[in-house]
Amino acid sequence: MQHYSKPLGIIRNKKITAEIVSLDPVADHCRIVHLMTGYEFPWDIIRALEVALMKTFCSPKVSGLLHRTGEFRRHGQKRYDDTAILVAEFMQNGYDNERGRQAIMHINKIHGYYHIENDEFLFVLSTFILQPIHWVDDYGWRKTMKNERQAIFYFFKAVGERMNIKNIPGSLNDLEKFVAEYEKNNFILVETNHAVGNATVNIVKGWMPFFLRPFVLPVIKCLLDENMLRALGYSTPSPVLKVLVKGAMRLRAFFLRKITFKKYPSFVTIEKNRTYPQGYEIMKLGPENLVKKIQ
Repeated sequence: MQHYSKPLGIIRNKKITAEIVSLDPVADHCRIVHLMTGYEFPWDIIRALEVALMKTFCSPKVSGLLHRTGEFRRHGQKRYDDTAILVAEFMQNGYDNERGRQAIMHINKIHGYYHIENDEFLFVLSTFILQPIHWVDDYGWRKTMKNERQAIFYFFKAVGERMNIKNIPGSLNDLEKFVAEYEKNNFILVETNHAVGNATVNIVKGWMPFFLRPFVLPVIKCLLDENMLRALGYSTPSPVLKVLVKGAMRLRAFFLRKITFKKYPSFVTIEKNRTYPQGYEIMKLGPENLVKKIQ
């Protein structure tokens, strides 16, 4: 497998984009996702999946389950890190790689302890497909290419099949139709949406110095769409702040066209983790009470 370096340690390597252009979104979707996640858009993909996480809380069935477990409230950072690592394992290594298979198998075992309907699984899966595409197109240093969008779809469709999710739409257009209908029928403001959303905001606040913490929620609201704001019980952000936040994101994108400060490659799995500074074992990730039962 081709590995890339950065000229002068900071210049973006154009050969990565060129390789992606040359790849087939059906046959090579694991490689395309690997390159997008580890080289082209590592920071953006992480932020997009954080927004995807917030979007799942807009469904009362999803937020209700998460609120009942109390994981986000009591062990928010660990819950965030466990999810990020498990998803990163199969995005980095592929779903049929040993570590990728192990991560998906472990996710299935954890989910098996809860009653989760197929439509909720499918909705959550859709956020992992659509949010990275939307985020990169809005804030990335370049927009996604057609084969990248298709690759993300085929990649997570395969992951969904390995999670035994049924009735996965056969195309991105059909998936977007499913999401539009799901949001129409299920995005209802209930207290658990707001509570789990706030618990996640508190995780982000924990990453910031004290003087920046009051700005975390206002900035996050600028990155959520109107349906999400309503379903989470958040007020509309200040128009001025929204312009400033989006302007700052676009300015960042402009400067990153030629340079990048992220390592090659840059994956959640190889960066120092807040919860697991000494490393982790895939099969020990997740709620401690469930992990003990699984083992």
